Amino acid sequence: MDTGGGELLASLSPLPRHTVAMEGWPPNVPIAGERLRPLRVAVLGAAADRIPVREATFDLVLNRHGALNAAEIARVLAPNGRLLTQQVGSRNGLELNDALGAPPPIDPASWTLEVAVDRLRRAGLRVLDAREEMVDYVFHDIGAVVFQLRAVPWQVQDFDLNRYDQRLRALHERICSQGAFTARDHRFLIEAELP
Repeated sequence: MDTGGGELLASLSPLPRHTVAMEGWPPNVPIAGERLRPLRVAVLGAAADRIPVREATFDLVLNRHGALNAAEIARVLAPNGRLLTQQVGSRNGLELNDALGAPPPIDPASWTLEVAVDRLRRAGLRVLDAREEMVDYVFHDIGAVVFQLRAVPWQVQDFDLNRYDQRLRALHERICSQGAFTARDHRFLIEAELP
């Protein structure tokens, strides 16, 4: 699910014979198709809210950082089928928002391990493993901060150098005096099974 350009899935080859990739962002669909075609992987242009396959189709669903629709996953998994997912949690990078005086991109409590596990269980899946981590990532200069905010525009949704000039300068001074600025990635991993 949400295969992007198909890089990660391609790196797992050789793949099972009936592997299917799904991508919801239209510009990535032909890129993934070109990369995965030699591996005989079909690429479906579809969002996670409706997986365009019949019920009980898959023995395994892999999802890395994609939308996680528990009911759809339960619908397409075969009995004893498994889900393995790594998710970006809603507390991701909030130190950047705090440093710039910007609101969080979403409610920090809206997408956590607890929320995801609850949704999967309500959809009928049995959670086999669930882990949550806050992983430090360190910025050693303000240029790296600006690069990150431009590369990940949803973190500070109205990011603009002029709008945040004073806050960026203050963060620059902080980095110079402390040697670095640390933010944290919010990640969680779940393995679940459809009984």
